[in-house]
Amino acid sequence: MVDEAALIRALKENWIAGAGLDVFEKEPLPSDSALWQCENALIAPHVSGATPHYDDRAVELFCENLRRYLRGDELLNLVNLEKGY
Repeated sequence: MVDEAALIRALKENWIAGAGLDVFEKEPLPSDSALWQCENALIAPHVSGATPHYDDRAVELFCENLRRYLRGDELLNLVNLEKGY
């Protein structure tokens, strides 16, 4: 939980360098929110990862990786822990 009023003050007075936000006390973020005026705030919708075909693609990827796993093949979209992603 973040106190939005305190965050806005911290951003405006440069107590912190910036903030990336996709969750707010009230959603969607009201057009009159002071956060919109903070140049050091990156504001994204809470569903920033959603795309029109996400569900279909996720099922396709899961099924393909299941087939690969059962064959003993390398999976798609593996996380590389050495690279950090």
